[in-house]
Amino acid sequence: MNFRARLGAALDTKIVRNGIIAVIIVNAVLLGMETSDRIMGATGPLIPVLDSICLLIFVAELAAKIVAYGRRFFASGWNLFDFVIVGISLAPGAQTLSVLRALRILRLLRVISVAPRLRRVVEGFVSALPGMGSVFLLMALIFYIGSVMATKLFGQSFPQWFGTLGQSAYSLFQIMTLESWSMGIVRPVMETYPYAWLFFVPFILLTTFAVVNLLVGLIVNSMQDAHHAEDVERTDTYRDEVLNRLAAIEAKLDAHEDAKPDSVTAHRRV
Repeated sequence: MNFRARLGAALDTKIVRNGIIAVIIVNAVLLGMETSDRIMGATGPLIPVLDSICLLIFVAELAAKIVAYGRRFFASGWNLFDFVIVGISLAPGAQTLSVLRALRILRLLRVISVAPRLRRVVEGFVSALPGMGSVFLLMALIFYIGSVMATKLFGQSFPQWFGTLGQSAYSLFQIMTLESWSMGIVRPVMETYPYAWLFFVPFILLTTFAVVNLLVGLIVNSMQDAHHAEDVERTDTYRDEVLNRLAAIEAKLDAHEDAKPDSVTAHRRV
């Protein structure tokens, strides 16, 4: 193995991965401590120095990966994700602009790319996005129809909730989440419109219990498919290793059998 191969193998070891996870967690704690003026006043420059050390470790890890993998580093979406997250902290003005300073906490997301289990969860969610697009479109149609109806039906008496199309959409979203929907919105509306429940109850059943559960089902199925694909890949890799070993053993046996007649002939000549 050359230097790049050895470096890549070292980066893939469990010790290195767990070490990077530990640095990510420590860095997240440090960034949380920076939000406290009392802690910052008591520790002085210690926390910024430790934060810089963590950033230096992240940069060194990315540099080592680029050296080890070469162009293959940029072919991985997770490597690009890490590159962008660390690059935000290295951007000019990251230590002065409040927006960029706030974005430094995104380094905590690097634990997703390092931890295989979390990575599988995200991959399952991403693979579910194409199927979720149709569900989101269905949800948008339901919300648009419901917002128009609610504005027409209740907007005149309750302009604070249903006065405009946007206010109706926001109120219906609150109702869908079941946050203070009954005592906060629906019952006051029913005092003026006693049959308003004929609109709100079907809306809740359709959105909260049907469409949302459909989204959850799509995500769960995608995660199961991702786990199944990983198991199949692991099985195929193990099978290929076994077949290669068997082929090597057969080659050695064939070479040994071919060498036997020559040794017997040499012995007879002697």
